[in-house]
Amino acid sequence: MTEPLNVAIVGYGFASKTFHAPLIAAVPGLELTVIASSDPAKVKADWPDVAVEATPVDLFARREIDLVVIPTPNDSHFPLARMALAAGKHVVVDKPFTVTLAEARCLQADAAAAGRLLSVFHNRRWDSDFLTLRQVIGTGELGRIVHFESHFDRYRPQVRDRWRERAGAGSGLWYDLGSHLVDQVLQLLGVPESISLDLATQRDAAATDDWFHAVLRYGQSRCILHGSALAAVPAPRFTVHGSRGSFIKRGLDPQEDLLKSGRRPPTPGWGEDPVNATLSVWRDDVCRTRELACLAGNYAAYYSGVGDAIRGLGPNPVTADDGIAVMRLLELGLQSANQGRVLRTSPAREA
Repeated sequence: MTEPLNVAIVGYGFASKTFHAPLIAAVPGLELTVIASSDPAKVKADWPDVAVEATPVDLFARREIDLVVIPTPNDSHFPLARMALAAGKHVVVDKPFTVTLAEARCLQADAAAAGRLLSVFHNRRWDSDFLTLRQVIGTGELGRIVHFESHFDRYRPQVRDRWRERAGAGSGLWYDLGSHLVDQVLQLLGVPESISLDLATQRDAAATDDWFHAVLRYGQSRCILHGSALAAVPAPRFTVHGSRGSFIKRGLDPQEDLLKSGRRPPTPGWGEDPVNATLSVWRDDVCRTRELACLAGNYAAYYSGVGDAIRGLGPNPVTADDGIAVMRLLELGLQSANQGRVLRTSPAREA
């Protein structure tokens, strides 16, 4: 029997508690071994058999650790990942990969030099709605995609005292939720020709962007990525129009809410979305519309893929190249917002 891979997590904030720890524990062959935290009681309340180290440095020094997961504030991803790689560990970094494109490229070089796996936790590739949309696009039923719209609308009127909502590098909604939407569209449509980003700070007392609207160009096709913290009635999660039909999906994948409630995979019905998508396709001058049950989401599949990749049994589920591609658009988007103009993804073709 294959020995389990010993996994460590740096920090025990929201992302570690809600996502990473329960997902790691759900995967056969991965053993959640140690968590670095200044609050051991908080860790032990949820994971009594997991060791606690006071600092990341102490955690990296443990020889038995195979994989280190870094779900810390965005501006700490780069230095912590560099230290973990230097200590000879495989590394998973939460999204967004880093704060700058240069940092992302540096980590990729460090991982290559160390001969270690480096992966980015873009878990929403395993959302029920995204998996379903990817399948529908793959069938060709929609024809040529002419309009792709992806929303992350939430109603969070109160500004909370947390790093995501404070001014600083890597904070704000564009880096937080925009990174999910950018990664998904890169997987479905590839690299756009250009990007135009508009950012706003709309809530009272907000210190960083809490609204974004990006337009990506693919020839004559357009892609809209939109996020808001003040949407009491959210727009559809996906609105996709093609030359032969349309796909509409409302509501969010249920896994985040399940994890917040304390449920852990695998449980019966895990990841099943109660809200169907709507697929409308024109054939013989007649539009036929049907409800489409979504595929079940499965965030734990990401960590299963990481384990297989470390053992040489499969590909890295989200490579450093994937993370770099997302960082490139996030950073180019910020430049677009600051300059107030459309920017080409290829500098050589920029007007």
